[in-house]
Amino acid sequence: MNSNQRPTDICQTIVEFIDSGQVFTVALVLKAEGSTPRKAGVRAVIEQTGKIHGTLGGGLVEAEAQQRAVEACRTKQPVVFDMGLYGADRAADVPICGGSMRILVDPTAAKDRASYAGMAEAVRNRQRGVMLTTIRTEAQTKVHAQWFPPETIPSDAAFPGTEKICSCMANETPQLFVKPDGGASSTLQVFVEPVIPKPLLLIAGGGHIGQALALQASLVGFDVTVIDDRAEFTDPALYPEGTATRCGDIPEQIAAGPIASDTYIVIVTRGHKLDAEALEACIHAPVAYVGMIGSRRKVALMRQGFIESGIATAEQFDRVFTPIGLNIGAVTVPEIAASITAELIAVRRQGIAHKTSKKKEQP
Repeated sequence: MNSNQRPTDICQTIVEFIDSGQVFTVALVLKAEGSTPRKAGVRAVIEQTGKIHGTLGGGLVEAEAQQRAVEACRTKQPVVFDMGLYGADRAADVPICGGSMRILVDPTAAKDRASYAGMAEAVRNRQRGVMLTTIRTEAQTKVHAQWFPPETIPSDAAFPGTEKICSCMANETPQLFVKPDGGASSTLQVFVEPVIPKPLLLIAGGGHIGQALALQASLVGFDVTVIDDRAEFTDPALYPEGTATRCGDIPEQIAAGPIASDTYIVIVTRGHKLDAEALEACIHAPVAYVGMIGSRRKVALMRQGFIESGIATAEQFDRVFTPIGLNIGAVTVPEIAASITAELIAVRRQGIAHKTSKKKEQP
């Protein structure tokens, strides 16, 4: 099996830097308002030479962070700075994006190794949790990172309090809480960062529809893995950055999963026989969604075959979303991919469990 692995999570990079004994800083975007190159929660590792691993969006924002990181490595003192991106002239040195960012540069991350390791493990294993980054500015600035799996969040948590921490988890949105005056020099700031794994989309078939679907699904928040038994259709260059690809027997690769309640499986292989074999591999899997492309005639014949052979009951087969996609009159490949993506969103956000409307014929 050939595999295109996702990039190493930045928290794992932090752990590796800590274990190596190198001098470095963790740069963390605490707040991003308006139009900015990166959003709150983005991290990068910056070495004492200024070399950066990851990105804060490039340009002058990143250059400023690198400069401050070099100084922080020397002084061993964390620093928080604000940067406005409201320049009026593209020829000037002030960014003109139209937003503002608050960034923490912390050279003391080594003391919080356990928290970064816990966060890295959660990301790796697709588990939930929350990271609290507390910044106290008194005589000196002190930073403390704490990782909490959901079941360990204290019922009497200190500022900003359990209710607001849990609200960030429920809304899947990071937030900076500040007291008392709202400035970068405030005595207490707490960045609440929920870690919610993206739902996993397994696409069986790397043809035109699989490629278009990988692009659209990645834009709406799915982690995407494309499976095909032809190496040319698992070429990473065909897919958005971060898409995993696996080359091998398609039913075997589907069965290998991962299979979980947040797994979505779309079957769009090159032929009816392979579609049927792929569906057989996952029709009983405890996943959020299984969808298969096909005309009503194909679906009816396959349904009959599955029931008569005992592969699945009528009820089990009818949980498969087929013909696939919401009925939006899709004709072209991008439109079909859009209709499938819309259906994935409906299942994820509205809890739809089976087909409820008549569908357009699919080839």
